[in-house]
Amino acid sequence: MENKGLNKVGLIFENIDPKEVLTKAFKMTRDEIIQQVLDSGLKGRGGAGFPTGMKWKFTAAEKDPEKYIVCNADEGEPGTFKDREILDRVAYKVYGGMAIAGHTIGAKEGYVYLRGEYKFLLPKLMKELDDFHKMIDEIGYDFRIHYRMGSGAYICGEESALFESIEGFRGEPRNKPPYPTTSGVFCKPTSINNVETLVTVMMIIRDGAESYVRLGTKDSRGSKVFSISGDTPTPGIFELELGMTVQEFVKEFGDGDTKAVQVGGASGFCVPRKKFENTIIGFEGVPTGGSMKLFNSSRSMYNVLHNYLDFFTEESCGQCTPCRVGCQQLLKGVEKVKKGEVKSTYLNELVKLADTMKIASKCGLGQSVGNAFRTIVENFREEIIY
Repeated sequence: MENKGLNKVGLIFENIDPKEVLTKAFKMTRDEIIQQVLDSGLKGRGGAGFPTGMKWKFTAAEKDPEKYIVCNADEGEPGTFKDREILDRVAYKVYGGMAIAGHTIGAKEGYVYLRGEYKFLLPKLMKELDDFHKMIDEIGYDFRIHYRMGSGAYICGEESALFESIEGFRGEPRNKPPYPTTSGVFCKPTSINNVETLVTVMMIIRDGAESYVRLGTKDSRGSKVFSISGDTPTPGIFELELGMTVQEFVKEFGDGDTKAVQVGGASGFCVPRKKFENTIIGFEGVPTGGSMKLFNSSRSMYNVLHNYLDFFTEESCGQCTPCRVGCQQLLKGVEKVKKGEVKSTYLNELVKLADTMKIASKCGLGQSVGNAFRTIVENFREEIIY
């Protein structure tokens, strides 16, 4: 496939007049906003990819008069740091997206759940929030945003564990159903959206859905902010059009010796060189919350896998057996294979265990462990058994 170059976009960090966009949004009906977001094809930018318009539609349909909008700014995925930059540079667009969501679903309050390691941003964010509250008061809209700090737990990136943390409890995933649109924070109907998703809504309302759908593909509309790190001469944060191949991405950001790209962080997928050309970065290929880590030939993929498993073993909340025990056994298993204590065929049993975890684990942590495990084992088996 011929590389045609990447379309670098500037929507997310573009400075806009928030008062103008919000005034326009507040004149629209709830149904009109929902339809605009649906027509845009916007899917959650946290990585799960649930259609934002549908989430708002379900929450708006609930009869409970008390509802909430929650911004997930936990950003605990290894290799992801784009939400930090968004909050640092254009926090007012995050607040604006929350206010539009509040108007749409019928919520008067919102919460930003901020990663504990980002506490250094809080003074600046609070000052900007005060200015934002004054602005919407001038417009005549009753809506307030509050901050809640995380404590460094990866599991609180999972929406229901995040709700528990906001409420002052230990961050542990809840059973589903009920889903957040019916019973979220404080057991009230809640729409929880990623930082980038909320900013994107501001741009869709300003420019219209028809403008947004010109970017990306049928299954992956729009642009995406990527956190690029690893063996690359140009690390950093870049907003790119969705639908590019990994080959196109590597040609732009690789160091000439890229052998693998980890798409989506530790819970994502490892794409080997032989699959670069035919793998699309998007919901029809490999989805990502933003983390893109490049590895060249100097890297041991066994060490990469071991680091991921060590991370998951540490961060599992321990609530469900498949994740708690499964992470430990995967880690011990690859160590035994590497040491030659068991035959290499034991990796096949470990892959089966990872597949079982995907089905049996209670939340996305245990369910996603197998993504990196399977793709690294399948594509770099020789680096694990020797």
